[in-house]
Amino acid sequence: MSRSPRIPYRDLHGIVLLDKPSGLSSNQALQAVRKLLRASKGGHTGALDPLATGLLPLCFGEATKLAGSLLGARKAYVAECRLGITTDSADSEGEIVRRRAVPPLDANTIEAALAKLRGHILQVPPMYSALKHEGERLYVKARRGETVEVPPREVDVHRFELLKREGNTLQLLVECGSGTYVRSLAADLGEDLGCGAHLTSLRRIWVEPFREPDMVTLEQLEQATEQGDEALLAWLLPVSAGVSDLPALHLDEALSMAVSRGQQVVLPGLVEAGRCAAYAADGALLALLEPDERGRARILRGFNLPPD
Repeated sequence: MSRSPRIPYRDLHGIVLLDKPSGLSSNQALQAVRKLLRASKGGHTGALDPLATGLLPLCFGEATKLAGSLLGARKAYVAECRLGITTDSADSEGEIVRRRAVPPLDANTIEAALAKLRGHILQVPPMYSALKHEGERLYVKARRGETVEVPPREVDVHRFELLKREGNTLQLLVECGSGTYVRSLAADLGEDLGCGAHLTSLRRIWVEPFREPDMVTLEQLEQATEQGDEALLAWLLPVSAGVSDLPALHLDEALSMAVSRGQQVVLPGLVEAGRCAAYAADGALLALLEPDERGRARILRGFNLPPD
């Protein structure tokens, strides 16, 4: 039996703003794009549930050094939840565990329940999640029928608003920080309304710093592959796009050399800028920096990139 030819992987550096389809895990989506790009190294910036769609920033090459900072960024979603039905996973993929009548609800009642879930709140993550307990993912335990007392975690919910209501279905806008489970927000909202609820759809619409993302689908990337490398790589943003929300410091050749060697030097404007992106004399992204207690440059991430 003949073997399929090996893919000639290559060094690529940049970010793809994938519009993840429903039904794929984040890692499956990453590997599909990595194969199309033939990128030797890649990572995603925080998982979306297989049910969810929307923005999944994928980092390749030197951009993988930014995955941790993008993972902690503010995010926004459009979510739909169904009132009156509770599931064991808090979404439509789980088993129904309870049905309740939906009481009469006016806009003020719904707004009062939403308001309780805004701000800096404590949230209990769902059992069907990738969090670990005693070295094992919670969803693995849940599939065996085990239950674990999951401690609440502090999360930030910046916006939680009703966009529209159709019968027992609510469409909601959620803007939140890292670690927030929208499924848990939907379930908690349903409990406060007295009827229970579960998430029926979830779409991530932006992740900082990509507030107005030009997303690409897998189908578009496949079509671009057929058109040639130029069309395909047009969807690869430079690594610097991932730090576009940070102040920029442009260094001369001497300071560029010092930072590239890891030296803690005093840089003009660093203390005022705080955390910032430093660019070498040739325009290439050089490092993520922040001032230490003495005002010297502390290197958070260093990059080895050609000029953009």
